[in-house]
Amino acid sequence: MDTPEEANKNLAFGTDDRWWEQTDLTKLLLSSNQLTALSDDIRLLPALTTLDLHDNQLTSLPGGLGELEQLQQLRLSHNQLSTLPLEMCRLRNLCSLTLQKNLLETLPDELGQLDNLTELVLSNNALKSLPSSLGRLACLQKLDLSHNLLTSLPDSLAKLASLKLLDCSNNQLTGVPGSLSEMTHLEQLYLRHNKLRLLPQLPAPNLKELYVGNNQIERLEGEQLSCLAAISLLELRENKIQRLPDEITMLSTLTRLDLTNNDVATLPASLSLLPNLKVLMLEGNPLRGIRRDLLSKGTAELLKYLQGRIKDEPDKADETTAMTLPSQARVNMHNIQTLKTLDYSEKESDNIPDEVFDAAVGQNVAIMNFSKNQLTTLPPRLVELNLGFNKLSCLPPAVSALVQLTHLDLRNNQLSDLPSDLGTLKKLRSVILNFNKFKCFPGVLYEIVSLETVLLGNNLVGGVDASRLKALAALSTLDLSNNDLLNIAPELGLCTSLRCLSLDGNPFRTPRAAIIAKGTDAVMEYLRSRIV
Repeated sequence: MDTPEEANKNLAFGTDDRWWEQTDLTKLLLSSNQLTALSDDIRLLPALTTLDLHDNQLTSLPGGLGELEQLQQLRLSHNQLSTLPLEMCRLRNLCSLTLQKNLLETLPDELGQLDNLTELVLSNNALKSLPSSLGRLACLQKLDLSHNLLTSLPDSLAKLASLKLLDCSNNQLTGVPGSLSEMTHLEQLYLRHNKLRLLPQLPAPNLKELYVGNNQIERLEGEQLSCLAAISLLELRENKIQRLPDEITMLSTLTRLDLTNNDVATLPASLSLLPNLKVLMLEGNPLRGIRRDLLSKGTAELLKYLQGRIKDEPDKADETTAMTLPSQARVNMHNIQTLKTLDYSEKESDNIPDEVFDAAVGQNVAIMNFSKNQLTTLPPRLVELNLGFNKLSCLPPAVSALVQLTHLDLRNNQLSDLPSDLGTLKKLRSVILNFNKFKCFPGVLYEIVSLETVLLGNNLVGGVDASRLKALAALSTLDLSNNDLLNIAPELGLCTSLRCLSLDGNPFRTPRAAIIAKGTDAVMEYLRSRIV
């Protein structure tokens, strides 16, 4: 460990002096050693804010730990703890407690006294039940209960009003309490590898990602789907689902649907009416009536095929859903009137005819798709903008006027920078910049704190400012794959909101490829362990 700065400043030690008794230690890192016990003298370091003991052989903890009143981070993962001392529950300033990969079978009721806890990781233990007192952790934002032996969840979890991420994967759950819908801030729910037979009916207003793969779900009910008002990602892979109900079209915010390895034989043509669906995964289903080569062409081609199968009163439908404009361009009036989507993509056009916009007058269109054209300038105001697969070398300043923009897709262009006034887009949640010419992480993105997804793969990015990235508290997905990163700053591990970090295909030596292959959690833990 490096000697603290205070130990080198205005201090003179004799041969028997010990610098750690002359200064207030705030951080003590003892990870990846062979420690079998921690001395009760730890209480003599009252100024500690971070104590890292992960990857040792600890079987118990001293009661003196509870006297570290300033402690904010306590890392105890990868040990052999079977119990927690009650004194530890007096750490009222503790914000992060990581206990994964221990031998815990029960938790003390007093754990609910940790008022300021925002992160609690209990994965890979032997927990069979949870104390109801967990519901008192009012500040908790992340709760990881994966890889335990839980058969049920307490109703008290519904009181976790600040919780954004709940991971209950790899347990033995047969259901989840309906009261979880009271989690008004819940955004990500992981229920993979359990024993669920039905999709949970959870009208959580902000739930964006639901992972229920590897369960025993046989059918989807319209009532369950109608609850998912804000869902963006729905993972249903490795179940026994046979059909999709028509209510699937109610998921207007859905961008990714994973049905891999189910028993789906047919797809409803109405699936093509989902306005934001970008990724549809169907491998391993006994689909009939759809050519295998069509499936291999990707989601866009499949949805286009399904849209062509809508045959309800074809003559009338053609009259009411399509309109030929004076320029001979055709627009789908059904999409404009019902889905509030103006689609003028794949026209190889260098401009958007005025009559295309005229067709949408008075329809409150919120989404415009102008991808795969030859545009060099920006179309008017919108909420979601797809300008992918064009030849843009710069983004016009006019984009800063799109103050309602939530999604910006600029993939496969010739961009090397983004304008500074893009920072006015205070509602922007996702930006896709794959396959451009960026040499650094666009500086303006550090200022857009609403960002949840940044995809910057397949560029020339040589560096990322981890300290500025940490300010993006909502960022959950970051793709930096296939760039020119020579090193990864350990401070990137402090970006605790990240759930998906892609770094493969870069020339850095550490983290090693074996760690990268283990996934985001392993990479983040490794990076945190490197912070001095």
